Amino acid sequence: MTQTRAALRPTVLTALLAALLSVLLAPAPASAASLQEVTGFGSNPGALKMYRYVPDGLPAGRPVVVALHGCTQNAAGYASGTGWTTLADRWGFSVVLPQQQSGNNLSQCFNWFEPADIRRGQGEAASIAQMVDRQLADVSGDPSRVHVTGLSAGGGMTAVMMATYPEKFAAGGIVAGLPYGCAQAAGTAYVCMYVGATQTPAQWGDRVRAARPGYTGPWPALTVFQGTADYTVKPVNMTALVDQWTNVHGADRTADVGDTVAGYPHRVYRGPGGNAVVETYSLTGMGHGQPVDPGAGEAQCGAAGAYFLDVNLCAAYRLGKAWQLG
Repeated sequence: MTQTRAALRPTVLTALLAALLSVLLAPAPASAASLQEVTGFGSNPGALKMYRYVPDGLPAGRPVVVALHGCTQNAAGYASGTGWTTLADRWGFSVVLPQQQSGNNLSQCFNWFEPADIRRGQGEAASIAQMVDRQLADVSGDPSRVHVTGLSAGGGMTAVMMATYPEKFAAGGIVAGLPYGCAQAAGTAYVCMYVGATQTPAQWGDRVRAARPGYTGPWPALTVFQGTADYTVKPVNMTALVDQWTNVHGADRTADVGDTVAGYPHRVYRGPGGNAVVETYSLTGMGHGQPVDPGAGEAQCGAAGAYFLDVNLCAAYRLGKAWQLG
């Protein structure tokens, strides 16, 4: 038995050395996709920057998500903090991440309240629309499956894009944001944020309809996430968003579904055709920020940080499921 073991030792050593060499000499794995800046995407009247994330090997015909950061944030931080890039890899879609410049707004907020930036064919709204067109052309994306979402000022700009370019977006997701035309209705952006504007549902709807004269639909569906303890953008703005977009869709303001998701009140409003046109998540006790749920679970995504709030619910995941991205 001793002699047999001794005879086996060189063979074992040879096998181990061969295995080690195969690891050391193996070609390095292909690098993972990363955020890339895109220039020359159009006339860019809003003077924004365009970044994008395209998973390696993404086939043609896949969806596109436009994700708009909040004030003091940037494209890279919003991409990773929200979990959108992780979901893009998992489910197979690309992400467009517009970035504000301090020359436009010192706090790097998208100018959701400036008339010159919230009209079709003008300013920041036109720049973001040009980014969508460039992305669809570059990745051969599905133009019927483009979605837009954003936090705070990015949420306000999400409403702008849904109103001014409704034909480009299947749906929108507004996180701690504001209805279209809110600052003009309230008199100032700050009154809109802290107090809210007094408008009837029909008046709110008229603001959207006036943004795209002659357009008869289909209009983008809307999902809203709002913290009940948000003192930067008051919860009254979620109520106004529901009023605005149920009116645009010809739906009533009585929820057809009322339940809880991850312990939070969740409502669904259906249009005349029975499809969900507005959906809301009221995040009890949450302040101002993007809901995330860090972890490796199937429904988890995002990373906790400033304005990325771990509340055991990931907004990006919930939006992705509503939009049938994965």
